[in-house]
Amino acid sequence: MQALYAYFKHDGKSSLKKAEQELFFSIEKTFDLYHYLLLLPIDIANYAESRIEIAKIKKIPLYDDLHPNTKFMDNRIISQLRINRGLLRYLENKKLSWVKYPELIKGLYTETQVSLCYKEYMSNETSSYEADKSFICTWYKDVVAQYESLYQNLEEQSIYWNDEPEFIIGIIIKTIKKFMESDGDSSELLPLYKSHEDEEYARKLLHKVVLNHKEYQVYIEKYSKNWDFDRIAFLDIILMQMAIAEGIEFSSIPTKVTLNEYLELAKYYSTTKSNLFINGILDKIFSYLKEQNQIKKQGRGLIGEI
Repeated sequence: MQALYAYFKHDGKSSLKKAEQELFFSIEKTFDLYHYLLLLPIDIANYAESRIEIAKIKKIPLYDDLHPNTKFMDNRIISQLRINRGLLRYLENKKLSWVKYPELIKGLYTETQVSLCYKEYMSNETSSYEADKSFICTWYKDVVAQYESLYQNLEEQSIYWNDEPEFIIGIIIKTIKKFMESDGDSSELLPLYKSHEDEEYARKLLHKVVLNHKEYQVYIEKYSKNWDFDRIAFLDIILMQMAIAEGIEFSSIPTKVTLNEYLELAKYYSTTKSNLFINGILDKIFSYLKEQNQIKKQGRGLIGEI
């Protein structure tokens, strides 16, 4: 979506090859962010440990200074991330580190300390692998995802990380939920692509929208007669063109899946009413394309579906 938006905003003056290069570079940057944010709990735990060590050498240490609660630092998920071979290898190869941003780590640690999930976790005397996993997932959702300074920091580091953090945090939570204690240093992280077909899907979708966007635009204009086409949000047009391309070109993807995916994108990236508008227009376009036999679904349970 972002690659197509950039391409058409420049009136299609850049080459398709350049647009494709931009697409795959942005995907790689998103994969960088996935690993970068997986590093966060490790650095937060390291910072917590440093604070404990400083407290121990006070001139007049308190009881809690000498007998600290190390449950957060000893969290089993964090321990697994510390030794995860895939994560460590990727971070080393890409030279990803939070070392230049100590204030962000400090601020996120402070937010962690005052959060309800942290207080409940630290006060609970029972300890288990599943409880540790549940806390880390909740921490990402309730603390990391809500920390505005993180978004500002990431946006300053890379223009490709402007809209990605929330999505990536959701993917990280799904990743961690699959961790098992027996995994040791081999807990499975997501690959860049699930398969070669996924990579080809991205390339083909980009190409088809660029090459056929005028045809798709005719469909949109035809079924939005009660709307001033020039006033339709540009991003809505991009999303509808992508949905049409997917509906026509990818026979194994159910039409309902296509509709749902692009409606979710509209909710997140476009205006508050875009999803309703897009749903109405695409429903009419897909019905027409089915009548014209341009949408053909193959595979078990897919023939003739819309």
